[in-house]
Amino acid sequence: IFKFLGAISVDLGKDRIKPYLPTILTPLYRELNSTYAEQDPTLKNLSQEIIELLKKLVGLEAFSLAFSSVQKQANQKRAMRKKQRALQTVANPDIAARRKLKRHKNKAETRKRKIEFLRPMYKAKRPRSHALKDLAMVE
Repeated sequence: IFKFLGAISVDLGKDRIKPYLPTILTPLYRELNSTYAEQDPTLKNLSQEIIELLKKLVGLEAFSLAFSSVQKQANQKRAMRKKQRALQTVANPDIAARRKLKRHKNKAETRKRKIEFLRPMYKAKRPRSHALKDLAMVE
């Protein structure tokens, strides 16, 4: 898709690409700023190349305006999601508590995995599997 966006940008040219610039930059910006653990470096490099191509094609001033608008929009979305999570904690404490318990459990599992990786002789205690208890509906 990134290659397609680059090809379309070159094909449209300087004047016709300007209205679509924020739309094209949104996925490129998202890829550049992603913090996923299993991130593909080739995608990051490709998005950087396409951004450089767009910068040369459109000019620094127009590109900067579009890029800053995309950045601002992404930051607003992030802040809105954070605010909604905080409001949900107050509005639905049971859901928040469940999420907190899940996060705590995952953290403990990660710690155990890390210990086993660093010290292969040591076996961390694993929770017993309660087949019937796991199948039960939790309300």
